Amino acid sequence: METLYILINCDLGSETQIISELAKIPEVKEVRGTYGIYDILVKIQADSNAILEEIVTYKIRRISKIRSTVTLTPILSQGGR
Repeated sequence: METLYILINCDLGSETQIISELAKIPEVKEVRGTYGIYDILVKIQADSNAILEEIVTYKIRRISKIRSTVTLTPILSQGGR
């Protein structure tokens, strides 16, 4: 199972709407509003990186009122949980 984390900036006041849209995507395992520079944190998981790329490019980044995204790939060899 492959995992990505995505940080999202969105239009002011659109957080709840975007979180609801993201929650409809089956590969989204966690979605939370956040304080700070980024408005939303998303964790997605799928069987391959190719599937994750499609989800980020064609589903997440095309949601109305999302201004920008930053995609983070975990470094599994460094440990953690």
